[in-house]
Amino acid sequence: MSAAVPTAPALPARAWALLLVLCGTIFLEGIDVAMLAVAVPSIRVDLGLSTGAASWVMSAYVLGYAGFTLLGGRAADLLGRRRMFLTWLTVFLLFSGLGGFATEGWMLIVARFVTGVAAAFMTPAAMSLITTSYEEGPQRNKALLIFAGTAAGGFSLGLVIGGLLTQLGWRWVFFAPVLLAAGLLLAAVRTVPVERRPERTGGFDLPGAGAAAGAMLLLAYAIVRLEHGADGWGWSAGAFAAGLLLVTLFVVIERRTSSPLVRLALLRRASMIRADLGALLFVGSFFGFQFVLTLYLQELRGWSSLQTALALVVMGVDAVLAPTLTPRLVNRYGNARVILGGFVLAIASYGLFLPIGLDQPYLVMFPALFLTGAAFALAYGPLSIAATDGVPDAEQGLAGGLLHTSTQFGSAVGISAVTAVYGAVAAGTDGSAEATQAAFRTALVVPVVMVVLGALITASGLRTDRQKAGGSGGAAAPDTAGELRAAAGARS
Repeated sequence: MSAAVPTAPALPARAWALLLVLCGTIFLEGIDVAMLAVAVPSIRVDLGLSTGAASWVMSAYVLGYAGFTLLGGRAADLLGRRRMFLTWLTVFLLFSGLGGFATEGWMLIVARFVTGVAAAFMTPAAMSLITTSYEEGPQRNKALLIFAGTAAGGFSLGLVIGGLLTQLGWRWVFFAPVLLAAGLLLAAVRTVPVERRPERTGGFDLPGAGAAAGAMLLLAYAIVRLEHGADGWGWSAGAFAAGLLLVTLFVVIERRTSSPLVRLALLRRASMIRADLGALLFVGSFFGFQFVLTLYLQELRGWSSLQTALALVVMGVDAVLAPTLTPRLVNRYGNARVILGGFVLAIASYGLFLPIGLDQPYLVMFPALFLTGAAFALAYGPLSIAATDGVPDAEQGLAGGLLHTSTQFGSAVGISAVTAVYGAVAAGTDGSAEATQAAFRTALVVPVVMVVLGALITASGLRTDRQKAGGSGGAAAPDTAGELRAAAGARS
């Protein structure tokens, strides 16, 4: 007779209300990015921006987000999760609205940078509110999987909504999130519980915070500059070297200070590091693939932005599968196996798209797009669980910050790498449709390589788990944090 699979206990109404508000913010973040991606061409024409300036409208957000997510996650632990969540949701609301009133390119770039910084503080705070408000095990896993599915749904729906709003005027792409953020802010004031002010035995690690933020900004800038081809390589190399120097300085500061921003021992958790690396590679491959796919449909096939958005809607199947199918798989097979399944599906989906031709119908593309969405549903939520599982409540914000730093760097790496590869291959061709198609296919190799690496990292975790199980008498390790805790309680 097989052992019963643990199920998450039903959540009370107040717990559901809190989860809906927190999921609303990650939906807001996803829809905001996706709508802007669709609207950039219209913004460039209306404001008379150069191609470089238009790319910085997107890059400024990535810089702000990736540069401050680590600091944002730790600030939630040290200064209060509710306070950080409400404060930075308000900042997000204000600067999204200001972006809609921009009349110059620099105004829009500044607004997007500050909006990215706001998301860097708001999103880890929201995630740490989930990991500290719901009991570790099936209940928390279910909440995190719903949270992850909502994020994916926001991005998928944002492509379509962005296409529709851009038809009315690109400024609505900025005003629509303001309305959603305002509603979420009002609901959050009532539903997010008031917490006791965190106790700190020492002062705030300002030197460490400065070194961390500077290092993340420089490293993110180095990656973003790769999109500009050979002209940006010198800047990228310099920024990367300076970023690594600041990383070294940060480690020295954290070792010597009495109240470190980041407890370095946390970074020795192998399961967390595997999850963060896996998230970087998976999200990077996903955004790289989607970027190449968008260029293929619009530039090579001549589809409109709305047609492209509607074609990509099927990838939003992750919003349905993540909170329904994935929890059952995680409870039955454990995080690592489900994550590996997501990577394998991603390898299959990207591989299916490689032979797509110049005039093949949408139905030929459909299986690859569906599998891409299903892969995201299997991998992203369990990666979020693995990145925070077993971390003390006092450091959940930091764990969430590390995860979101990884995903932001992953998206930057994926998009920059495919852009650089495509540009390098296309530059040496005659510009024909066949040559452009060959450049797209070469660029698609980048996401394939990223998910293969991610699958290998995940598989190494499975081998480690088996070795541990064998060393403890051959018993299978518990698959969920709830089972681990129950086993520990039984022994004591």
